[in-house]
Amino acid sequence: MRIILVTGPGGAGRTTVAAATALAEARAGRQVLLVSAEADTALGADGDKGLRILRPDPGADFRREFLALQARSGAALDLLGAAPLEDAELTELPGSRQFALLRALRDAAAGDRDLVVVDMPPLDEALAVLALPAQLRRYLRRLLPPERQAARALRPMLAQLAGVPMPAQWLYGTTGRWEAELAAVQAVVDAPATTVRLVVEPGPAAVDALCTARLGLALHGLALDLVIANRLLPADSPDPWFAGLTAEQHKHLERLRTEHTGTVHALPHLGRAPRGPEDLDLLAVEVGPPAAVPDRSVEDRRAEEGILVWHLPLPGAVKGELSLVRRGDELLLEAGPFRRAVPLPPALRRCTVSGAGLVDGDLRVRFTPVPGLWPKTSQRTP
Repeated sequence: MRIILVTGPGGAGRTTVAAATALAEARAGRQVLLVSAEADTALGADGDKGLRILRPDPGADFRREFLALQARSGAALDLLGAAPLEDAELTELPGSRQFALLRALRDAAAGDRDLVVVDMPPLDEALAVLALPAQLRRYLRRLLPPERQAARALRPMLAQLAGVPMPAQWLYGTTGRWEAELAAVQAVVDAPATTVRLVVEPGPAAVDALCTARLGLALHGLALDLVIANRLLPADSPDPWFAGLTAEQHKHLERLRTEHTGTVHALPHLGRAPRGPEDLDLLAVEVGPPAAVPDRSVEDRRAEEGILVWHLPLPGAVKGELSLVRRGDELLLEAGPFRRAVPLPPALRRCTVSGAGLVDGDLRVRFTPVPGLWPKTSQRTP
């Protein structure tokens, strides 16, 4: 299954491009699922053969999950004298939309469609949403380590010895369910067949959006599949005012093509808001093979220099905005506005960090093997 996530700055037309892509592929004979809260009502693409629309419902999703958690926690809440909340009392909290989208993405990937096109939120929010499963899983593992669950039979005795209450089984059970759900979503996001498309208008902010997307996606190991320059004005207008606007757009379009090493696809301005499937046909973008994910390879230089070098692609990163700290089996990496704890490959966990350098968007972190943990005669690439 191929999954395409469509995002871009607010107002750039990402919903329209997502719907046009899904509709064109459905008309070409593929079974397509479009995940969007807006495309059905705004563009009327829901009736086409081979195309189905999944609409995330943050309110219903929040109420369902909250009531399920409340039911599982009933014994603990009764001890506290809590008054249970009912469905009619609940309204979703901030963040509900993002979780509903992630669950919709998980459910879509579990289906039997050939292609899933996801209408993502605006760029900054989309990058945060895609990073959320890995971040939350890390927090859960640190706060409630899975290995602690192995001692559940000893908890009553440990509580008496320690004089403090031990975490209840319902808490570990809930954590386990959350971990399983987050792991399923992360597997979808990290899959090689999942790629991101960036929709921009060719204007002054287009290159900035490209640089933000490229760096944010690379830090999380995701591939930027295609850049779509939307609403390009016709180049043959006799009107000097329109001709000036067109020239300005083409200047920014060339900058996009210079900055992006992959394909930049231009879509025309229709002169109006898209009004249905016929207009969407004019905005279809072909679905080719997925772009390659960033290659985080480990280079073996033990024979020549006694080190291993970990290559982390960070296109557009600036040296003065980079920081990294080794903590346990993770590298805490900060690049511009983005931060991530990157797990170390197993071989590098037996090393110490001995330096780092940024060369043409490639962060090269040098590791020195710890002698007691490395066989002297082993020179194989880890």
